[in-house]
Amino acid sequence: MPTGIPPLDILLARGQNIFVFDFTRYLIAASVTFALVWLLRRTALKARKIQARTATAADMRREFAQSVQSVLVYVVGICFLIWGREVGLFYSVFGEGFGLGIDLVILAGIIIAHDAYFYWTHRMMHHPRLFRWFHRAHHRSITPTPWAAYSFAIPEAAVAFAFVPLWQFFVPTPGWVMLTWLNFQIIRNAMGHAGFEFFPRWWLDSPLTRWINTTVHHDLHHNGGFNTNYGLYFTWWDKWMGTEHPKYHAKFREVTGRRQPTAAQASSEVTA
Repeated sequence: MPTGIPPLDILLARGQNIFVFDFTRYLIAASVTFALVWLLRRTALKARKIQARTATAADMRREFAQSVQSVLVYVVGICFLIWGREVGLFYSVFGEGFGLGIDLVILAGIIIAHDAYFYWTHRMMHHPRLFRWFHRAHHRSITPTPWAAYSFAIPEAAVAFAFVPLWQFFVPTPGWVMLTWLNFQIIRNAMGHAGFEFFPRWWLDSPLTRWINTTVHHDLHHNGGFNTNYGLYFTWWDKWMGTEHPKYHAKFREVTGRRQPTAAQASSEVTA
């Protein structure tokens, strides 16, 4: 029976399906990344594990539980977003697209815009007056795992979701572009918290790739570089704003240059 409150009616009618969709994206990205790291740590690349410490089962249970909580926040947000589209507040997500060229421009635009949004909101949440309420829960993961991809307090999850209605208020976006970005976002988030460096040693030497974020970059933010390395997909905001960890390049080369894990190498953590 309708309640007369449109977002609540949408939640009651479609909330379960919305939850399954968003939780499945998280579960696939986190579990596949976790499994990949587990496999690679049993090969000659095992020395690429970034930190000496290994996350505990309790750490991963906490990350998973907080991620489920974040998905619930997103479900509520999506219900308001659907209602907003129905009343014309936001652009509908068009299924047919505008042609491949324009669609790809929109895809590049949403990735670049989200990276800027993430940098500035992330940096904002590190303000002493906001950190406790918004971001401290996420930073309980000193040695993050892929399960931390959505491990947020409720206020931070709301800030993270707010980018979507902000984008759709201004930009009509084809459905496949939105879906591609959503999947790209969660995969990159899981990789950033993997605790294992995937990219090759030359990554920071090439002008074609050195501006693309690495796992080491975000891992330093969790372990020793608390007020540095705020970026998500790219490193350029950190470079422009002077917030890149001064030892990022050295740490990346140290991790990717390891041949076998020794006690000395495993304990060589970069500090702020």
